[in-house]
Amino acid sequence: MVGSELLCVNLAVVDFLCCICFYPLSILSSFHHGWLGENITCVYYGLGCYIFGLCGMFTIAAISMIRYLKTCHRSVYAVWLKGANINIVCCSTWLIAAVWSSFPLFGWGKYVPEPYGLSCTVAWRGYHTSAKDAFYVICSFACFTMVPILLIVVSQCQILYKVSRFSHLLSARHICNNRRYAEKQLSVMFFCISLGFVIAWAPYTIVSFLFIFHKGSQYMAPEGFVFPALFAKSSHIYNPFIYFYFNKPFQKELRCLLLSFWPKLGGNQVGVDIAEVHQYPIHIQLQERGCVQKKNVDLSRVITHSKSKGKGKEKDARQQQSCPEQAGDSEECPHHLGQ
Repeated sequence: MVGSELLCVNLAVVDFLCCICFYPLSILSSFHHGWLGENITCVYYGLGCYIFGLCGMFTIAAISMIRYLKTCHRSVYAVWLKGANINIVCCSTWLIAAVWSSFPLFGWGKYVPEPYGLSCTVAWRGYHTSAKDAFYVICSFACFTMVPILLIVVSQCQILYKVSRFSHLLSARHICNNRRYAEKQLSVMFFCISLGFVIAWAPYTIVSFLFIFHKGSQYMAPEGFVFPALFAKSSHIYNPFIYFYFNKPFQKELRCLLLSFWPKLGGNQVGVDIAEVHQYPIHIQLQERGCVQKKNVDLSRVITHSKSKGKGKEKDARQQQSCPEQAGDSEECPHHLGQ
């Protein structure tokens, strides 16, 4: 796999494990109308979601930066962007996310239930309790939220500008480059993934940031926390659909995989009634017509060839009947010369 595909796999692992390992606990708590378990489950949920959230953000930032270097500075960093370095980047995202998320376990911040009581997260209001908590909260927003988001936004904007400018130059010269078209599709796909991630987490980040500087017991209704949190969780859902829409080889492989498990999904075109032919797509009709025309041409050749052979046999039989004794003599059978 190339670097971009390996990072996509890393992002897919983040989305999948987060949805499987942590979100069911929040769903069960929602049906229970309160958080299930005590402090242990809250720390488990908050720690896990924070690790996977940071890892997803770092992965998208790494994808954006690597795409930026490949698109805008390929000649300088082409040697560096190899498989071994990409593996180091993937491992670094997990390591940094795990180390920073584990600080609350050692007294630098803590994990507490959110105001609506159906999820757990970092105690953002710890900014007012101690210097350690304040340092952890400020660094979480400044270094581990704003910096990756700025890298994502700036690099993606530079990529789109570079690709669109080069595509316009090629179109002005009436040049069609398949490689550049593929690069453009890949850049647009990663731009949609990055933009979707930023949009999904922006409301939750803003609400949490405002929650830091409020000293009162409550400054917002619980619904004000619920909807940003649910909207942020949706970032794990739309990534597969974006990847499916822009990646044509992935679509083909997925169709083949589904057909291997459920062959009936492919349909059966044998024995279809003629009245239902118009329901099929146009390209299938053209293929069927082409096959029918080809078969008709081959069949007509066979029929004419057999007819010519039959006529030849009938002529020989007539000649033998008219001249049974001297069938091969042209003088006794003058009509043979005419034929």
